[in-house]
Amino acid sequence: MRFALLGPLEVTLDGQRIPLGSIKQRLLLATLLSRPSETVPTGVLVAALWGEDPPASVAANLRTYARGLRGALGGDGSWDGMPYTRGGYLLRVPPLATDVERFDEAAFRGRRALAADDPGLACEELSRALAEWRGRVLEGLALPDVLVPWATGLEERRCHAEEDYAQALLAEGDLSQAVRRMRRLVASHPLRQRAWGHLMLGLYRVGDVGGALEAYRTVRDALVRETGLEPGPELAQLHQDILKQRSTTVGSDSPPPPPRPQQLPLITPDFVGREEAIAALDSSLHRTDDQMSGVVITAVSGMAGVGKTTLALHWAHRVADRFPDGQLHVDLRGYDESGVVSASDALQGFVQALGVPQARIPSGTQARAGLFRSLLASRRMLMVLDNARDSAHVRPLLPGAGTSVVIVTSRDRLQGLVTSEGARTLTLDVLSAQESARMLARRLGPRVAAEPDAAADIVALTGRLPLALAVVAARVANHPTFPLHSFAAELRPTGALLDVLEDGDAQRILSWSYLALSEEAARLFRLLGLHPGPDLTLDAAAALAGAPVHSVRPLLRELTRLHLLTEHRPGRHRFHDLLRTYATSLVRTTEPASGVLQARERFYDHCLHRAHAAAVLVQPQWPAVVPVPRLPSNSGECARDAEAALEWFAGERQVLLRAVAQAAAYGFETYSWQLAWALTAYLAPLGQWQDQRTVQETALAAAERSGDEVGEAMACRLLARADSRLGALDTAEQLLRRALGLYERLGEWNGQAQTLHNYVELCYMSGRLAQALEHGREALRLYGLSGNRDGEARTLNAMGWLHAAQGDYPAAIDHCTRALERQRQAGDRNGQAATLDSLGFAYHHLASYDRAVTSYEEAIELFRSSADRYHEAETLVRLGDTKLATGRPAEAEEIWERAAAMFDALWDPEADAVRERLAGLRGMAEGSDPLVP
Repeated sequence: MRFALLGPLEVTLDGQRIPLGSIKQRLLLATLLSRPSETVPTGVLVAALWGEDPPASVAANLRTYARGLRGALGGDGSWDGMPYTRGGYLLRVPPLATDVERFDEAAFRGRRALAADDPGLACEELSRALAEWRGRVLEGLALPDVLVPWATGLEERRCHAEEDYAQALLAEGDLSQAVRRMRRLVASHPLRQRAWGHLMLGLYRVGDVGGALEAYRTVRDALVRETGLEPGPELAQLHQDILKQRSTTVGSDSPPPPPRPQQLPLITPDFVGREEAIAALDSSLHRTDDQMSGVVITAVSGMAGVGKTTLALHWAHRVADRFPDGQLHVDLRGYDESGVVSASDALQGFVQALGVPQARIPSGTQARAGLFRSLLASRRMLMVLDNARDSAHVRPLLPGAGTSVVIVTSRDRLQGLVTSEGARTLTLDVLSAQESARMLARRLGPRVAAEPDAAADIVALTGRLPLALAVVAARVANHPTFPLHSFAAELRPTGALLDVLEDGDAQRILSWSYLALSEEAARLFRLLGLHPGPDLTLDAAAALAGAPVHSVRPLLRELTRLHLLTEHRPGRHRFHDLLRTYATSLVRTTEPASGVLQARERFYDHCLHRAHAAAVLVQPQWPAVVPVPRLPSNSGECARDAEAALEWFAGERQVLLRAVAQAAAYGFETYSWQLAWALTAYLAPLGQWQDQRTVQETALAAAERSGDEVGEAMACRLLARADSRLGALDTAEQLLRRALGLYERLGEWNGQAQTLHNYVELCYMSGRLAQALEHGREALRLYGLSGNRDGEARTLNAMGWLHAAQGDYPAAIDHCTRALERQRQAGDRNGQAATLDSLGFAYHHLASYDRAVTSYEEAIELFRSSADRYHEAETLVRLGDTKLATGRPAEAEEIWERAAAMFDALWDPEADAVRERLAGLRGMAEGSDPLVP
């Protein structure tokens, strides 16, 4: 299959043209062919097909056109030449299957022959190259804006090939063809001085001196009129030679070699790491070697101080010898409060470095950009455009053709360059811990090896940000006798790093990004400093801002674009610790105290009501606390089913753990203990007892401070359960007694019953079975008074387990069967799982192994469906016991391995007990006596 773009868009297969369908399908194909065998982002395709006004159904429409194009090109559904890839579509194009690639290949060979003084071969190759052109690029299609730069670059390459061909024709003596071709070229491109020079030389050599001089007058008039400039020195010299009839020298003198600028600034010797980023930059060289042509642009972005400039300059120095025409560099100071370097000023510096006298440099940005592109079109240069403000800032500085490589650094993500100019993106994160330690060692020498722990603390406390590490390292270097641990201690207090960086001018550098924000985004940045971390969602940001989600979404994009936030997972944003501290300092000094208080309340209200709704879905049988009334501004959606609730908890777990503590610390005690209750509904089934202990300790202290006895009783009970699971049985018992007293004083039967149910478990764990049964009977009575049938069923199961533990298996089965019947009626899946586990245990000890296996397996499925990993692992252990008892040791081993892995994932010490079982089983296989349960 061959693709033709240098003229009307055509596709042929075995010489036969393929119908391409609608205009939209043809535009889709053209856009994919502009980047053959590369993923073209969906945004680029949408811009190509619909411009700035896509329909509401744009995604479905794009899929329809893609499906139609696949059908046109591939015939049947088995063709895989145009797959959907992550973020866009890709068209697989074999080598030399496009006329663009064939043109570039032949033009390159022609230029190489011309440089080797072989004009005959040059004529042959350049003629072959230009024969690929059948008209304008994509003639007959209205070019969308997104394809204009690409098409313009192709036209520029055609003009250069025409000029190279004319030079070869002149050298071969084919003067008439050279004159004819150059007349056509200057008619459509009247400012191309090289083409005019070839035309003048051809006319002179055929004896038309008057025509040559008239051509000079024509180009001079055009240049003065359009640019205000006289012709360049080479054209002016040719004019003088013709005037003086220097026929032996006209066009034969070798011009002086063009300037070779080498503008790369000095680099520091302590560059470390960044191997992946270096490899990504190295790949740009492969795009522009002897087999390829076209400008390659890489946009390096990241937060302030992350090392973008250092990386770009280190790599540029490393590969400078690959660019025979030199290197250009400019610091655009895109975020410098002292003033941005304009594109016009940068262009003036560039064209001067390339040998254009000051008097010949046009005044306008567009004219300078055109001159600059002309100068670079036949050169291979390395350009480092450092610290650009945005895509518009840097766009006039980009070459239009040639084989140059451009590195742009910016705090902005430069998405415009990616979309319109096909730039590759390279986003820098902070250094790894190992790279950070190497950077310190480079700067501080043996002091790092002498105090490795202190050095590791410094690395952690600076957040592995290169700028922060450099400032701290300079401070350490100024005090060679001070121990490193003293500097680490200096960095530990909250906000200390920001104070240290102020001495190194780094805080001012951070402020440049902040000052570049819109007023609304700057306010959001400050308020996000109130978020406890470690990451946040759009909904949370909207709650802090007190604004609708749709108005906050573009503000988050603005913060992300400038790398003040990072979207590290889809929909989840995070700060670097230094930027969080900076935002916190700004909110303290800028926002009124009442505004800060209101923002905190909105955020805790957001957390509580979403967590409460999720908890009710995850644990529908738990008697729910009555939450603080929802604020009028809290209008976001909550999870709609248990699966969505579990997913929400998984994403927000770390945020909620911190929010419980933060709410308590800032005087929102009720939010704190109620949020702790909701979070425990998720933590308990996972066996996350340490986290449950932490949040309930915070909840208890908060409830005590506010005098909230309901919250105090709840926290005592849930803290006792965590303590009992963690082995602190005495402490747990004291808490349960305290909870019982509080519930009795409150006259709360349900709370008393729940507490007694937990007491049953504690008494069982401490071997007091008779007392456990007594508490169970009282819990049943109180559940009956409060009408809580779900609680009754769960306590019946607990009592059944106690009977099994005493060896009374029929009584156990009776209690558990009654419990299971009620739980099935109520749809209590987690309760059913626990009861089936108890039944399995009783059936096992009655040697009813088949019924035991059936009960265990159903329990495991139910535990798994409710994400109760802890109890699933417990039941797996018991299922393994039954498998072993029935003579299936291989199955028992596999089941225990799964259980051990689950306990390991939960950091639960039960994993060791399971491994003892496995060791015993394997010992039995080797002939020793196993420990049979």
